Amino acid sequence: MTFDYTEFNAAFPWFFPVCLGLFGAIVGSFLTVVIPRVPREKSIVTPGSQCACGAPIKWHDNIPVLSWFLLRGKARCCGRPYSFRYAFVEMLTAALFVTCWLLFPPAKALCGLLFISALICATFIDLDHMIIPDTFTIGLGVVGVTLSVFVPALHGQTGDVFFVNALRAGLISMQGLLIGSGLVLWIALVAEALLKKEAMGFGDVKFVGAIGAFTGWQGAVFAVFGGAVIGTIWIGVALLGKKLFGPGVQVAPRAETPEGQPAELGLGVQVPFGPMLAIGGLLHFLWFHTWTAAYFAELGGLL
Repeated sequence: MTFDYTEFNAAFPWFFPVCLGLFGAIVGSFLTVVIPRVPREKSIVTPGSQCACGAPIKWHDNIPVLSWFLLRGKARCCGRPYSFRYAFVEMLTAALFVTCWLLFPPAKALCGLLFISALICATFIDLDHMIIPDTFTIGLGVVGVTLSVFVPALHGQTGDVFFVNALRAGLISMQGLLIGSGLVLWIALVAEALLKKEAMGFGDVKFVGAIGAFTGWQGAVFAVFGGAVIGTIWIGVALLGKKLFGPGVQVAPRAETPEGQPAELGLGVQVPFGPMLAIGGLLHFLWFHTWTAAYFAELGGLL
């Protein structure tokens, strides 16, 4: 007797989303370890989860999402408060895993889970440190191209001949990587020439290339310009909130002077662009890929 996914899913439509939600929360818990350790070049395996006081966190205090609420945001060992961001990352990962699974066939969805995890890590690391490690840029780009060859469905290549599908998907991925990184590099060079200072970090260049490896060149372009729109809205809301409610309301991204010193949000300061790129890439991958493909096809027809 063989397992028939379609029949099983039709009979129990709740089963896989529930499993993906639980799995996503567990992965999110792991990501809360990856996010602070990778920039510091520490092992993500050992030691296990620790409190800020150095005490190991016991398994029953490390249950994804629930532990933060059960402990009311305070460590059991020393009573220190710890950030709601731990629970937020776990809930966000779980929600995005379920969404990805519901939107795509299993093969593409599984690739999407890896892509989503990397985007979450890159986002929070950039917010904390104003850098995106090569693991989530070069490494993610290599993984994206490799997955495209072995899972052509990632780029919609589902024909009868696997070799042809793999070749097409690999080319789409490479095209996205090269066009994405090249586009941002030229934007950065032109902006630097006009402003007489660095306008965009090289990590952003590599990051857009990695996004393109998973989404194709249309996704890379959408991430750049969609990210710019998202960043503009985010900064606008932050400035409005500061004006209305004072500096106590902090929703702005991290800001630094060109010399790397903390600064108030405003003209002439640097803010992390990685989170905006990640949101743009995620929106394209999950929802806007059909719209952008149709848009660029119509634009190509007009030209």
